[in-house]
Parts: sequence; C-alpha cells; structure tokens
Amino acid sequence: MRQRLGGGGRVLCGLLGFGLAFVLAGAVAARAAEQPNVVVFLADDLGWGELGCQGNPQIPTPNIDSISANGIRFTQGYVSGPYCSPTRAGLMSGRYQTRFGHEFNSTARHAGLSLDETTMATRMKDLGYATCAVGKWHLGQLPEYRPMQRGFDEFFGTLNNTPFFHPTMFIDSRVSAEVQPVDDPEFYTTDEYAKRACDWINKQKDKPYFLYLPFNAQHAPLQAPQKYLDRFANIEDEKRRTFAAMLSAMDDAVGQVLETIRKNGQEENTLIFYLADNGGPTQSTTSQNGPLRGFKSTTWEGGVRVPFMVQWKGKIPAGKVYENPVIQLDILPTAVTAAGGKVDPNWKLDGVDLMPYLTGKEKGKPHETFYWRFGQQMAVRHGDWKLVVGNGGSGQPELYNLAADLSEKNNLAATEPEKAKQLQALWDAWNAEQAPASHPNEPAKKKQQPGAKKKKAKQKVNPNA
Repeated sequence: MRQRLGGGGRVLCGLLGFGLAFVLAGAVAARAAEQPNVVVFLADDLGWGELGCQGNPQIPTPNIDSISANGIRFTQGYVSGPYCSPTRAGLMSGRYQTRFGHEFNSTARHAGLSLDETTMATRMKDLGYATCAVGKWHLGQLPEYRPMQRGFDEFFGTLNNTPFFHPTMFIDSRVSAEVQPVDDPEFYTTDEYAKRACDWINKQKDKPYFLYLPFNAQHAPLQAPQKYLDRFANIEDEKRRTFAAMLSAMDDAVGQVLETIRKNGQEENTLIFYLADNGGPTQSTTSQNGPLRGFKSTTWEGGVRVPFMVQWKGKIPAGKVYENPVIQLDILPTAVTAAGGKVDPNWKLDGVDLMPYLTGKEKGKPHETFYWRFGQQMAVRHGDWKLVVGNGGSGQPELYNLAADLSEKNNLAATEPEKAKQLQALWDAWNAEQAPASHPNEPAKKKQQPGAKKKKAKQKVNPNA
C-alpha cells in the first residue's frame, strides 16, 4: 500500500527535489565551464608562402603569426580539395567531400552542402554550444542550405564569393534571414567581420561557443581601403600592393578577435585554428605558394598544402612545429572530442582527433594516406610518396618523394614502378567508395559590367573560383 505523505513529507520531498535540481544545474554549469570555446579562422586563396610565420618578410602578419607562436604550426597541413566550396564541405562534415559528390564549386551554386551531412555547427550545438558563422559561406544559397539551417544560431556574411565593398548575397540574420543590400560605402567585409565576431563573442556569457570565421580575403577582386594601402606604399606593383593591404587587414581582424578573447579571460579555454581553403591563384592575385608546384585548382602541392596552425594555451605546446601530415577534416573530430563529445563510428568521419598527437600522448602519425579527386585530376599521398595527375603535368600518373622533392620536380614513376602501382591501387580502392560529382564542373556566370571586359581579361580571374 502506498503511504500518503503528510505536509512535512511533502516539504521534505520538495526540498530534496530542489536540491537535486540545484546539483544538476551545477553539474551542467561545471561541464560548460570545462568545455573550450572553439574558433576557426579560414583564409581564402591565401597561398602557402604568404604569412610571416611561413617565411614571407614582405607583409607583416603578427597576429596570425601569434597563433603559431602560442601553439603549433603544421608544416604539412592539407585540405581535401583545391577549391573554395569543396574544402568548406569537407571542413563542415569532417568527411571527404567526394563521398557525397561535392567535388566542384558548381554544387554550391546549384544546391549546397548535402542535407544528409551533419555539420560541425550542429555537432557543437548538440554539445551545448552557441554557434555563429561570420564571413563567406559558399555551401549553398537556397534557404534550406544557409548557415541558419545548418546548425548556426547566427550568420553575418555572404552566401558566396563577393566584392569587399558593397558585398553581394549578404545576410545579417539579426535583421532578416533573407539577402539584403549593403549600401554603406565604408562597409569593408574584412573589417566588418571582425566587428561582428567580437560583438558576438562579448555576448556569450552562459555557454561555450563555436565561432566560424571564413574571410573572403584573399580572394579576387583585389580591394582594400586606403588606410591599408598606405602601409605598403613601398610596393610598386599595384596588384601586389593591394594584396598586401588585404592581408594586413585580415591580420588586424584576427588580432581584434584574439584580443577580445583575451580581454574576456578566455584565452586558456579557447581552441583556435587558422588555415586557408586552398593554394593561392598566383596569376590572378600575386599569391605565393613558396617552393610548392602548382596553385589553386590543381592537385599539386601548391593547390592542396596550406598554412595551418592551432593554439590552445595550457593544453598544447607553444612555438612547436609539427611535421606529420594533417588535414582540415581533422578539425571537426578534434573540436567535438575537446568539447567532451564522442565521435560515433556511424558518422564515418575521415578526420581524426589531433589532440593526442599534439600533446605527445600518441607517438604515431594521425594519417598515413591522403586522397584527392578533382575532375580528371587525382592524387594520393602515402607516407612520403605521392602519385599525382595534375593540370600542367604529363597527363599520366607521376610519382614523387616529397621528403626529398617538395617541389615535385623529379618524376620517379619510371624508376619506381612498383611504388607507383601500390599508390594507384590505394587510390582506386578509395575512389570506388566516392560518389559521382553531384554537378559537373562549370564556370560561374558573371555579369559583365560596362567597360569591364578589358580589365577582367587582364586580371585573369579564374571564373570557377
């Protein structure tokens, strides 16, 4: 028989219930306090050799370099695609984008990141994070593909490539979920992205946060305010001077975000990544890929090896150079695990949690093999060996030992046929698992401005970018 409680019993149960709720709330708050904030800076078309920490003395980048100085710089940091939208699809999913057909930029123009893929933002939100994207999305323009429908609480930026002044396809989700014109002549995307990112960070008081900041710098068109151009009056070439000004603006923007994190006392509880989306398109923007062969849109090292660094003060060593290959696919599982989540094998991620390798708990390599497919171009890296078919090459698989030949000059396919055969077999097996391209590669349709034909031809801007 159930015993009925008197008034004192009800009071006691109420107190116990209140106490239990208080304990649970405290546990949730304690867990949130232990979860690191996560910030991902993504540069666009930067070029492997452009930062100070990458060896460029011409354009000072002290704020970006500070991430390397306070953390780890990857000498062999890769992206899974040599192009804007495919790299972003891999970053957001933690999976080779070719697994779901996101091989070219045309996928973003016609549709977007597959709705079957769960984004990094959704995974972080499921762990209790506030989420925000500020910058260039380039993963779909239709409403169902926009950041606000893909796990981000807030979005401030453009849905695709854009001018820096009077940006197009612009959304401020605080105002509307729809595209809005930007009429302010002083609005410069890089500066405004920094302001909004800092403002959003300052508003995050009760939750850990995930901030994704994909700049449209250094993508064409080359545009910069006079205050940044004045810093490089010594550079005579107008195109190079503008590129330098844009990079200096991005460095300032990164510095503002880092300073906001410091002022809020969050520096030691914030995991920060900085990387680029692909190699630089040298001819159109002057971006430099250092000793690497090739450039954006190719499967040579200059197309897929990028500046890449990470900082988490007190958790990973400072000022360290990490020599083993890593890839942008690793960011999602690293962040999820750092946030206290577990990577489910059913997610079928291609990235791995980097933290055990960065702290020295794990002595091996995060990866032994990487793969690329970009239309008729392909590449596979296994250990130090790379088999590649790239634009501008022979059209046949070429074999290089990257440890001895970073610039991919000495093709060893004829002298090492068994090694070439081994790598080809690896790539063939991987390729058999990939989906067909969801949309064929095709040039973006650009509106021709009056009198602009001659100028565009001179700049040689890649229409697919």
